[in-house]
Amino acid sequence: MKRLFLSLFLFLSVTVLAQDGYEIKVTFAPFKNQYIYLGHYFGKTYPIIDSVILDGKSEAVFKGAKKLPGGIYLIGYPNKSGFFEILVDKQQHFAIIADTLSINSGIQFVNSPDNVLFSSYQRQMSARGKAIAGLQEQLKTAANKSDSAKLVEQLNKLDKEVSQYRADIIQKNPGTILSALLATMREPELTGNLKNPKTKEDSTAAYTYYKNHYWDGVNFWDGRLAYTTFFEEKIDKYFAQLVVPHPDSVIKEIDWMLGYAVANEEMNRFLLIKFVNRYLNQKYMWEDAVFVHLFEKYFSQKNYSWLNEKGKKTITDRAYSLMANIMGSPAADIELPDSAGKMTRLYALGGNYTIVAFWDPTCGHCKEVLPKLDSFYLAKWKAAGLKIFAVAKETDGTKKDWLNFINDHHLKAWTHVYYSKKDDKARTDAGIPGYSQLYDVQTFPTLYLLDKDNRIVAKKLTYQQIDEVLMLKLNGQ
Repeated sequence: MKRLFLSLFLFLSVTVLAQDGYEIKVTFAPFKNQYIYLGHYFGKTYPIIDSVILDGKSEAVFKGAKKLPGGIYLIGYPNKSGFFEILVDKQQHFAIIADTLSINSGIQFVNSPDNVLFSSYQRQMSARGKAIAGLQEQLKTAANKSDSAKLVEQLNKLDKEVSQYRADIIQKNPGTILSALLATMREPELTGNLKNPKTKEDSTAAYTYYKNHYWDGVNFWDGRLAYTTFFEEKIDKYFAQLVVPHPDSVIKEIDWMLGYAVANEEMNRFLLIKFVNRYLNQKYMWEDAVFVHLFEKYFSQKNYSWLNEKGKKTITDRAYSLMANIMGSPAADIELPDSAGKMTRLYALGGNYTIVAFWDPTCGHCKEVLPKLDSFYLAKWKAAGLKIFAVAKETDGTKKDWLNFINDHHLKAWTHVYYSKKDDKARTDAGIPGYSQLYDVQTFPTLYLLDKDNRIVAKKLTYQQIDEVLMLKLNGQ
């Protein structure tokens, strides 16, 4: 089955508002006595919400007492081997007549002007798409620059026709889902020097204009957008290309979006799920502040019907693991016994910079990394006033394994402390977070770089990356 390609959509409101729930009658030849499915897009997922069995006449009815949220829905084939798309919004009592032999040439709809109009739109876009593809193929084999120029001119003309066609639909169908979706898919059009910037000022102006108009026509309280695929892609592009990569900037944008989305349960759910999943495991060090903000503002004192206890615990535990080690904040002090049993504090080192290294004497990767870390230390870092505070976490090994490794690899210029299972248990039994939690240690080795005030400069980097950060800091950058 060739999937119906849906790149643009439609909804036309109808006046039958008194009917309760939904009732979608489906005739789907040639299937008989087999289950078909009703699902919808939710960002990049496709949850199934209903299923019915086709009778001997290839007929079935999806029916429910509660109206469906508006959006892009999917009719799934038997055995879930494929699907075709329909639109659902205010009109939720209609019929569909489909046949696999003609699935690509059109599906019939009864009492659904939304989908009738959408089918017409889809046919128009398919025809234009084929014309554009044909010209692009010709352009690949154009004999000379003159032929190429003519083909490019034709492609530009078709592109303008498509843009105008979409603009006409938006204008003629205000308030419909098609208008909302086309407006969301539309990107700001740059003209003049903004399109072809010649100076730095032009480039800055182009960026500013594009960002300021990126969400024109988009309403974050419109829950129908959550039931699409492209809306999430548009959000991803916005944060990747237009938002300054800094926690304050990202938090500001998230709060702005969620400030409107709270008016719609589905959009609020969609954005909260998206953002909490995106920042649960950070790609960049500074994203820890974003996740903690999400927790404190949207999850710590609020309950949601869609979030179970396991999910809330995962979010809460992760937030508490990050709170004590947010970039730029003071690192938690550590006090543990050294090799002679003397209690030694991290804050007592007093270096210009300090590397805190959590490691496991039985960890194979640690055995490879720590000698290399020491080579950098002796060759470059020690002279810059950096010190290393190494925390050996007891797992399967013993204190003897720890001491042997230190001696065998001559790591005596470091400050070494031992974090035994007993000490860890004593802290947790007393209701005090363990050091592993305070430093969010999930793998060994875990390296932190602190400044002279014990503030976190970098975390969870390789020793090579720490060297790069340190060199930038020492050079005043």
